[in-house]
Amino acid sequence: MMRLRIDLAYDGTDFHGWAAQPGLRTVEGVLTEWIAQVMRLAEPPHIVVAGRTDAGVHARGQVCHVDADLDGEGVAADLQRRLRRVLPADLVVRSVAPAPEGFDARFSAIWRRYCYRVAPSDTVPDPLLRRHIAPVAHHLDLEALNTAAAALTGLHDFAPFCKPRAGATTIRDLRELRAEQRDDGVVEIHLLADAFCHSMVRSVVGALTSVASGRRDLAWIKRVAAAPTRHGEVLVMPAHGLTLEEVGYPADDALAARARAARAVRTLEDA
Repeated sequence: MMRLRIDLAYDGTDFHGWAAQPGLRTVEGVLTEWIAQVMRLAEPPHIVVAGRTDAGVHARGQVCHVDADLDGEGVAADLQRRLRRVLPADLVVRSVAPAPEGFDARFSAIWRRYCYRVAPSDTVPDPLLRRHIAPVAHHLDLEALNTAAAALTGLHDFAPFCKPRAGATTIRDLRELRAEQRDDGVVEIHLLADAFCHSMVRSVVGALTSVASGRRDLAWIKRVAAAPTRHGEVLVMPAHGLTLEEVGYPADDALAARARAARAVRTLEDA
């Protein structure tokens, strides 16, 4: 068996998320179908992805791996060339390469970087970017937004901002959370963490914009962050403003160790 690393990008508008679902167009479903066809595989391959994206979420720097009964020099380059010929325009394979020993697209990753883009009410929206930037009906105070962001940065239990999943931890190390405003007025909120739980990014951004718009204060977001379970007052932002920008991995000789560590269920006492 050969393990291949695939780097890809996609416009999530017309996909029902990453994960394959019967009768729905998904990134995994389209990619699996075409890999099986162009490589003439007897069975559809199993694909492992760095981070599953929800319906409507985009990706510039998604990473996955696939194990296939293939061998020989040039297999990766051949797969890359064939996929680029057949994949739809909203799904692009950037590169295909033999994966280093111990590489796991999901568990070997040491961080994921997302960007959420919003257009405050005092900006003139660009209609060409409407599928990638979410409008908000208020002016946003950037200083207030970054002050609120500082209260969420670090190792925390993000249960108030996550949709619960049985057996899954909600403890995450949010290493970077900051906002900046572009020349056109669009506000970009950058988030970098070891991993993100389900709906965490969109919920965190929703809480931050509530503070930045003046509808909530700093004490509110601190109170929300201390809640033991998902908080009902947190707004979940629309999917189309979110893009997975990049996934980071350690040096090749540390890939296997990182994968083993990532599989362990973490607690706050581990910090």
